[in-house]
Amino acid sequence: MISKTSIDNLKNQIDIVDIVSSFIELKKSGANFKACCPFHGEDTPSFTVSPAKQIYHCFGCSNGGDAIKFVMEYEKLTYPEAIEKIAALTNFNLEYDNNDSQVLNTSILDAVNNYYQNNLLSNQIALQYLYSRGITKESIDKFQIGYASSSNDTINYLKNNFFDLNMAKELGIIDSGSNGLYARFIERITFPIFLQSGKLVGFGGRTISGHNAKYVNSPATKLFNKSALLFGYNLAKESIFQSKEIIITEGYLDVVMLHQAGFTNSVATLGTALTSQHIPLLKKSDAKIILGYDGDKAGMEAAYKASILLAQNNFVGGVVLFQNGQDPADYVKEGRVDELKSLLLSPKTSESGFAEQKVSVKTNGVQFPRKYFVEFALDYIVKDNLGNYRFDINRPEEKQKILVKIEEFLSTLKPVMAEEFKGYAAHLINLHPKYIKTTLGVSSKAQKSDTQKNNYKTPNTPQNQMIDITEILILQGILNYPDKKDIILTALDSSMFDLHREEFEYLLNGNIEKLTSIIARTELQTLTLKEYQIQLCDFLLKYYKKQFELISKDKTLTFKEKSTATKEFRIIEQRLKGRNLLPFFNLRKN
Repeated sequence: MISKTSIDNLKNQIDIVDIVSSFIELKKSGANFKACCPFHGEDTPSFTVSPAKQIYHCFGCSNGGDAIKFVMEYEKLTYPEAIEKIAALTNFNLEYDNNDSQVLNTSILDAVNNYYQNNLLSNQIALQYLYSRGITKESIDKFQIGYASSSNDTINYLKNNFFDLNMAKELGIIDSGSNGLYARFIERITFPIFLQSGKLVGFGGRTISGHNAKYVNSPATKLFNKSALLFGYNLAKESIFQSKEIIITEGYLDVVMLHQAGFTNSVATLGTALTSQHIPLLKKSDAKIILGYDGDKAGMEAAYKASILLAQNNFVGGVVLFQNGQDPADYVKEGRVDELKSLLLSPKTSESGFAEQKVSVKTNGVQFPRKYFVEFALDYIVKDNLGNYRFDINRPEEKQKILVKIEEFLSTLKPVMAEEFKGYAAHLINLHPKYIKTTLGVSSKAQKSDTQKNNYKTPNTPQNQMIDITEILILQGILNYPDKKDIILTALDSSMFDLHREEFEYLLNGNIEKLTSIIARTELQTLTLKEYQIQLCDFLLKYYKKQFELISKDKTLTFKEKSTATKEFRIIEQRLKGRNLLPFFNLRKN
């Protein structure tokens, strides 16, 4: 937390004219300064800044306040973010009351970013790669794209400039292993990632040397949480607030190329699915959301999970799926900007905000549907990516199974939303709407109370199902961190799940469409990767302890068999307490 004394000192040192003129052009008018108001459209200046009173006021829209209030309103920042923004503009060193994340010397990140940018200018291979993707010199400068060369080069740069290596480790620039220090980004195009305030917090990197991991991000640090950040938001926010629309894609290059083509309200997630931690940032602008995802299986699954999350949080918008292995960047590079604009911007939203007009745009013979989030989620539950039913529509018992999934999803929506789309769901499965329930489960108040417990029963669901919060968090983590999926699944076994074994097997077999009851539980906090690792290790340790206790009490086993199991359990226990995963191990067979 920024100390009150430090804030007071900053206020005493800044001049409102200097701060406001950093963002808009001011003209002297008597004792004051005037400008056209940046907060509402006008031709005649009614926005006044008073140096004597250190305040601003607009006589047109009544917006007014001090320098901090101006930065908050203009940049759409919180109070602490505005303080830090002004401090950065005026080279003022803030002081903090505790060892909060802001105490980190983030100037190292800025210096390394400049180092990466200079590297790019002298590396023709990296530059030619960017040019071959259609990226211009202007876009390279706008997004501060750089290049990280060898590990030794980065470490030597830090040493030669006398940067604190421990601080560099805390910021995710370097790390240490059995062979000593190494750089996190090696032979990669770098994309700096900023907070909304413009503060640099980490990097994304794209390999140009054929590394198995095409993209990597900075590790989780006190500043960097990839599940809550959106690449390009710092550059897109003004356009987002003006247009009341935001385009969310899956890749850094998509964002760069979309901005290059004039879609300056474009952002991207950082190699992760859209999560509940993104919601506060998205809600700031109250913008309509357009998801622009790949039309392959992975893109469909990501769009499905995002649609459920956005529908539950009352966002208006739609989904565009790009087919034939193409993405938005390809459209821009090929000069098909008008087609791209039709895909992304043509659909209309009804005045009620609940029903999106479905528009299908055909380009080169391929149909690209843009659908409302609830529609998309319902379609995904019922049909595969080729439009084929996931069940035999003529068999009542099959239709009942799909009905359960539909009701599970609709019951997580606001009542009006659920009722609005009940008819659409009924049409999908050729059923009368009266047979579809939209108010399953416990009341929100009771649910909030019950979620404090590990297990609770949802009395009105078709299965009268008990749920286990820990098991659901383990399953959600696999969905939230797809790049870690193989490692996590190696450590798990269906026998570890008491209440959600079937869902685990669905996930194991890639049947994401059958996991609505897991994905739709967005009321549960999304764990960071570090938190998830701790949760997973504790979950595994609890399972192995239970197995060990059963072995210890088993009178049919010999002393030697129990002794061997004890040794094995101690090794497993030590690894898991050290937060290290290991492949599934059956104690009872050893």
